[in-house]
This record gives sequence, structure tokens and C-alpha cells, in this order.
Amino acid sequence: MASTKVFISSTCYDLGIIRAQLRSFVLGFGHEPVMSDYSDVLYDPKVHTHFSCVQEVQNCDVLLLIIGSRYGGTALPTAVDLVDIDSLRAFSSSTELLDKKEYISITQLEVLKAIESKIPIYTFVDTKVLHDHLVYEKNKGKTILEEIDFPSIEDKNTAKYIFEFINFLRHRTENNSISGFAKMDDIESHLRKQWSGLFQLLLFERRLGVQEETKMDYLAEQIADIKTALITSLSSSELQETAKGAIKYRMLIQFLCQFRRNDHRELILSLLSWEDLLKELNIKGIYAMEESSNMYRGRGAVIVLNDGTYYETRIGLSTIDRYSIHWSEFINLTMQSREAIFHAVIDSEDTGRMSGPSQIRYINSLFTGENINVEREPIIINSMNAG
Repeated sequence: MASTKVFISSTCYDLGIIRAQLRSFVLGFGHEPVMSDYSDVLYDPKVHTHFSCVQEVQNCDVLLLIIGSRYGGTALPTAVDLVDIDSLRAFSSSTELLDKKEYISITQLEVLKAIESKIPIYTFVDTKVLHDHLVYEKNKGKTILEEIDFPSIEDKNTAKYIFEFINFLRHRTENNSISGFAKMDDIESHLRKQWSGLFQLLLFERRLGVQEETKMDYLAEQIADIKTALITSLSSSELQETAKGAIKYRMLIQFLCQFRRNDHRELILSLLSWEDLLKELNIKGIYAMEESSNMYRGRGAVIVLNDGTYYETRIGLSTIDRYSIHWSEFINLTMQSREAIFHAVIDSEDTGRMSGPSQIRYINSLFTGENINVEREPIIINSMNAG
């Protein structure tokens, strides 16, 4: 059974005792701590240790951040390149930290990677540092700031970078909670309450989800009954078959029309095989998403075109597989039936546009496999277009 992996991020030399206590605490919860100073990080001999630490973050489920008096070592440029720094500006209203990425420390970079990877972060700051941070904020923009010695900060020259890191975290649009601590008991007490509350929320959401699923099943049955009643009320068998086809193939037709906004009639009424249809649409490969993008919730897919640009889609690979089966059935119907079904679907939409939220979104940039998390290899690929 997999256990929760908790990455503990902080400077090591000044916080060694806290880190050791925190390791015991995490193990006591049945979780797996991941700490660089306990050989929990795989150090690839081909790369720098900074690179390995940042890479390890995305393999974890939670990150605990401890901020003390030291800034730590500056991250190497090769490690900084593992994080899309510019994209993180959208996550906070205080981004001065990101303006000079050459000064970002390895601890800060680990946290930025966690934010980019949407990993929950629990932040704890030494209360003495929090006090000096308040002094920094009160005097920010004044010439006197350069002359102030902050007692909690070991190196005066690093104070700004520590305080701006705190600002970045405090002003995040989500997951921006920061807790002060004077001793280890403060951290343990906070985590016990938070993790217990999170577990309770998980149980509640699961119970609520089962209730909602039951309601959806009931609604689906009611809609099916209404469809049956409407179809049987039609006077001719041809109208009944058209109505059945429009219901069955509506989602397939809407999906394909979103690739070809102008000449979708010719495409839908063609006799192309599913593979040739992908070729006609310039689709090179379809990848499964590992996690949702900002636009879509849940597991979807990425559809890559021959020119390297791509679509994000809210539907999963199982649905696309079902579309391929429906397409094989659809092209075996008579031309008259297919044309009637096509017009029934299109005419039912407002002025011929697909109603409801769009199933796909075109991204006019090259797909690299890093700009969105996907499986390593395409699940579906058009070999005729590959290469």
C-alpha cells in the first residue's frame, strides 16, 4: 500500500534539530519523509545535487517548508531551468522574488517546483523571523532599510530575499497559510489539527460524492425515459431512426465539428475510416493527461497536431475510444440517414454553433510534454502522420 510522501524543505545547518524531530513526527503518522540530509533523494551522478532535489519534489504528495534565519545556497541555473518561473507570477500578487531568479535559493526553488506541480505546502516561519519581517514591511521603500540589521537573520545581505520569499507565499491566491513557530510543539500541534481536518473533509466529500452520484444516476434514468417517450411518439419509423441517431451520435458530431468549424458537413458525411479521419484533421497523437490543467477539472487528453501545436480536451481517452466505435457505426449508415442525423444535431444548436462548454481548447504553441503533464507515450497515434 502506498504511503504519503512528505518532502521536508529547509536549510539544514541551522534547522538540523527541527528537521530530525519533524522526521520522527512524520514517521509517527505513518507517512514517508523525504529529506536530502537523510539520503531520501536519489542523487543522479550525472547531474548536480540541486537538480536532483528539485526533481524529487514532484514525486511527493506534500511539502513541509521551514523558514529560519539562513538563506541557504543559491540554486544553480540548470536547476532553476526545471521550473517555469514566469508562469508562477500568476500564483501570487507579490512577485519581487521572481524578478531576479539568479538569487533564488535551492530551498526556495524546491517550494516553487511544488507550487508548479500543485503540491500542497505547509509553511512554518520562525517567530523571530516573522517579527523582523514586519519591521521590513513597515520600512520597505525607505532608504533606512539598507542600514537595518535584522537580529533573526544570520546574513544581513540575504534578509531581503528571505522576506520577499515570505511575501510571495503570503500573497498567493491559494494555499497561502503561514504559521509561526517558536518550538517544535507548535509545528506538531498545527499539523495534527490540519491533517485531521483534511482527513475529515476527504471523508465528507466522499460521502457527498456518493450521494451526488446516486442523484445523477436517477436523473440519467429519468432522461432516458423521456427520450424513449419522445421517440415512440414520432409518427414514422424514419423520424424515429433519425431521433435515435441524433441522440447516439450527437457528442461525436459535436466533437469533430470543433476541429473543423467551417466545412464540418463534408467531414461528417465522408466515408473515411477513423484512422484516415485523424489524418484529415492533422492529428499526430493523443496523450492522456496525468492531471487537470487550469482550464479543465479531472483527467482529460492532449491532442497533438502535425505542426506541433495542440488541443487540450476535457474528455478522456475512454470517451475518444467510444467515439471511434460510434464513427465506424455511423459511416455504415445510408447517406440519407447520416445526412438527416447530421442536420438534426446541427439544427438543434443555436445558429449552428456547439452549445454548452467547449470540449476542446486550441493552444497555439508547441507541445513539449513539459507544458502540461501527460503520459510519456501517446496512447493513440496516427502512424501515417508520425515522423
